[in-house]
Amino acid sequence: MTDLFTYPMTTAVEQNLFRSTAVSPFATWPSFDEARVSLPEPVLPHQPIWTKMYWHAWEMVWSKLSRPTAVSGLPAPYLNVTGDQRLYMWDTALMTQFGAYGRRAFNFITMLDNFYAQQAQDGFIGRVLNADAALHLSDAFHPDSTGPNVLAWAEWRYYRLSGDEERLTAVFSPLLALYSWYRANRTWPSGLYWATCASSGMDNQIRVPGGEHHHQHWSWVDASMQAVVNVYALQQIAMTLGQKKIADALATDRAQLHNEINLSLWNSDSRFYQDRSSQNGFSEVKSLSAYWGLLDKALIPAKRLESFLRHLRDPEAFRRGHLLPSISADSTGYNRDNGQMWRGGVWPPLNFAVLKGLRTVEQHALAYQIAHNHLERVATVYQNSETFWDYYTPETAWPGANARRDFTGWTALTPISILLEDVLGIMTDWPQKRVMWHLRLPAPPDGAWLGVKNYPLGMNESLELLTNGQQVRVTTAVPFTLTLHTGEQTLQKAIAVGTTDIELD
Repeated sequence: MTDLFTYPMTTAVEQNLFRSTAVSPFATWPSFDEARVSLPEPVLPHQPIWTKMYWHAWEMVWSKLSRPTAVSGLPAPYLNVTGDQRLYMWDTALMTQFGAYGRRAFNFITMLDNFYAQQAQDGFIGRVLNADAALHLSDAFHPDSTGPNVLAWAEWRYYRLSGDEERLTAVFSPLLALYSWYRANRTWPSGLYWATCASSGMDNQIRVPGGEHHHQHWSWVDASMQAVVNVYALQQIAMTLGQKKIADALATDRAQLHNEINLSLWNSDSRFYQDRSSQNGFSEVKSLSAYWGLLDKALIPAKRLESFLRHLRDPEAFRRGHLLPSISADSTGYNRDNGQMWRGGVWPPLNFAVLKGLRTVEQHALAYQIAHNHLERVATVYQNSETFWDYYTPETAWPGANARRDFTGWTALTPISILLEDVLGIMTDWPQKRVMWHLRLPAPPDGAWLGVKNYPLGMNESLELLTNGQQVRVTTAVPFTLTLHTGEQTLQKAIAVGTTDIELD
């Protein structure tokens, strides 16, 4: 460990301006009808159910927007998806990922400001806030108190989509202080991280015996993988902001984590990364959460990557009727009938993370297959129930046992983000003024146009991106570089202001 991150990191906390941000109980936002003209418009002439789900999800999201009370201490509006005024850290971080596409109507990323505003002097941020009183609902040193550790990743992804460097500058200090707290309070001497079922967000996943509310002295694979993703995001933020000394220190920590994860958490018998006990025994469960590690492209050695990914393609593991179950079918405790929450249930946020990881390691074809299957299964359930659920069964198109209905929350990732990014295949790296389109969804056979209109670029501009299978038509008010991947060829083209037609071979 480097002296740069000695505990407590009071300087970074003192630079957290959110702690002194005024409460905004009178915040306003447009109605959904007013906001709709600012939202991306998917063009799917032969997939009306996807289009219906997309707009219904946004409408439900808008209906959940809530103002903080004057006495709450919270500076920003939030999505009250649970109905009990509890704000969860990783739910909120994931909801900002579909919220990014609505940023011209309402800046959903500011929901995370509520957590930064409640950062303690030692850097701690709790995983659950009481929105009525802005209280952490757990003592900092309770094993369940915080997690999952995904805030830096969420902010870095938002920056890549929006190019909002002003926000990146504002959040760097609280994120760095939180990283220091995690490092001081959630690691073993090896540098690996621990969690509990509750703090991991996967309440009943039986990877670690007796781990519901205790670490049981195990090294937890998801917590360690998320720590790598977190430090990698912070390293990139530091480099973007010109903080070379901090970036170098983070790079050192990242390299040490890479080494320890690959040394200790790789089960050579199962060819999978798994939780490990203090007696060096591996868990009997293969958790989908291990694939958080894909989000750092340098973590998984090339010689291990294919065998690690093979579990996603294996019908005896994760390739079930509805992709992807939260634990593999050959794991102890897998529930094929109803998923039993995290014992096989298919959860949109975990699928979303895996899909982002697959794209990071250039597994675009596999990502498309998983995303298409997942979207279709959710669509089937939607047609039968006319609503969304917080999770789904792994073998059939059905809500999971005791699943919450009318749940947009993180489930809106599926009809919004997964549709746009992984099925339509459109992604943005706006700081680099780049748009990438992986054309895998077949164009309509009748020559109709497929794609998206009013897609946000930066904070204020928009893009129209369409194809009829013969050509791609781009309309924009700002120049950028477009990279087209058709599966057979890759084409890069500078796009000027106006309308550009690109012929496809």
